[in-house]
Amino acid sequence: MEIHVCQAINQREKADVLVLPFWKKEGVAAAAFKDAKELTFTNPIIDIGDFKAKESEVVLIYSAEHTEPRVLLLGLGDKKNCTKETLRRSYAEALKMALSKKLSTLNVVLPQDCLIDDASIAYTAMEAMMLTNYSFDYKSKKEDRPLVKQVCFITEVASFQQMKKQAQAVTKGVFFTRDLVNGNADEITPKKLADEALMLDKRYSKISAKIFDKQHIEKMGMGLFLAVARCSSNDPYFIILEYKGNPSTEDKVALIGKGITYDTGGLSLKPSSSMDTMKCDMAGAGAVYGTLMALAELDAKVNVVGIVAATENSIGALSYKLGDVYTSYCKTSVEITNTDAEGRLALADCLSYAIEQIKPKMMIDLATLTGAAGVALGEVRSPLFSNNQEIAKHLIEIGQETGERMWQMPLDDDYKELLYSKIADIKNCGSREGSLIFSAMFLKEFVKETPWAHLDIAYTAYLAKPKYYHTTPATGYGVRLLVEYLRKHHAS
Repeated sequence: MEIHVCQAINQREKADVLVLPFWKKEGVAAAAFKDAKELTFTNPIIDIGDFKAKESEVVLIYSAEHTEPRVLLLGLGDKKNCTKETLRRSYAEALKMALSKKLSTLNVVLPQDCLIDDASIAYTAMEAMMLTNYSFDYKSKKEDRPLVKQVCFITEVASFQQMKKQAQAVTKGVFFTRDLVNGNADEITPKKLADEALMLDKRYSKISAKIFDKQHIEKMGMGLFLAVARCSSNDPYFIILEYKGNPSTEDKVALIGKGITYDTGGLSLKPSSSMDTMKCDMAGAGAVYGTLMALAELDAKVNVVGIVAATENSIGALSYKLGDVYTSYCKTSVEITNTDAEGRLALADCLSYAIEQIKPKMMIDLATLTGAAGVALGEVRSPLFSNNQEIAKHLIEIGQETGERMWQMPLDDDYKELLYSKIADIKNCGSREGSLIFSAMFLKEFVKETPWAHLDIAYTAYLAKPKYYHTTPATGYGVRLLVEYLRKHHAS
């Protein structure tokens, strides 16, 4: 999608539709822009009350008097309640209306006299429309799903071109993640994730990739990761992606993504109703890839190491077994009490490797880890766990800004007794009570004193059905959050 800017509404060129924003004021639509000349044609529909400017309300009307043959009235709700997420969702609805009518070009007026600064308004609306202008499927007739080709934003914001570059870079990373998560499990295999890492290495001069094959993983002694991988017909890969954006410091942030490219549950077999979406079980890895791509596109001044243990959790004669004990990279022994709690096993070896070999300043892991995340918070927020309150605070604040929201959950020492095993140092799964917290307590055993945060994105990375600016189940959750967090709190 091409993005242009026009400083005044009377300077715009011809397009398929003109988008006009409105506030809901005392139950009536009121213009959120200053040029009253554009209001003449809209007055009747407002006067009779067919458009009240409720949040994300859209109405399409037709006119022979405008540069455009169509005018889209866009509701933003009450001005005093308007947030960036309000704008994001509302402008997404405008774009979806354009998509539904197969319109190619839009002129978009941005709201004025808002509690949010004009630059943030422009960036948020632009980001929303870019994120919405996405499709992914395997249907044969692609021409039936055309995307918007061009959007011209009408704004006087001086930094528009800079914000455009940022929005395009971040959206590119989100789309890369969505494509990986939406793709067939038979295509997005562990080998494919390894190949995509090598592609990033080749494309971006500041990204380097290391790929460890099964033989090397065995030499490193990653017993937990290998246990999960042992039944798959596809070999596992341990993937390290390093982005060096700030050569003046050795400080690094480690991003660790769960890379289970398909999860049957192993011998703790999932019911079929729970297995049809399990191609999304590598969404954490996808978010790491998308974040590194966006950082490279932005030339961000930060050093980040991405780590992914990529494999399938398959079922067969070689499946790892309940009741057996396996030894991790850091020599902690783990009793297997549920083979469907496999993601934490692979992550544990990643965390241990990061601490010993990378020695990061801090770590963040993202994983589609538990069904309990959905029971607790649904698709609205991701559970956040952290051993460092400053990290948790910053992530939550930025999550509110980006719309990738979280809710902090406890890591009290009282929960540690859930990990108790009679025959090993710890076990990998407990009872249903506290199961969400159990998963984080398990990971915490491998973190030691390193500042760390864990995001369970099981229900935010892949939606039951598209909504807002997510037009497919895969959302790319985590990319916008992490890019903003790293640029704001770790970049020089």
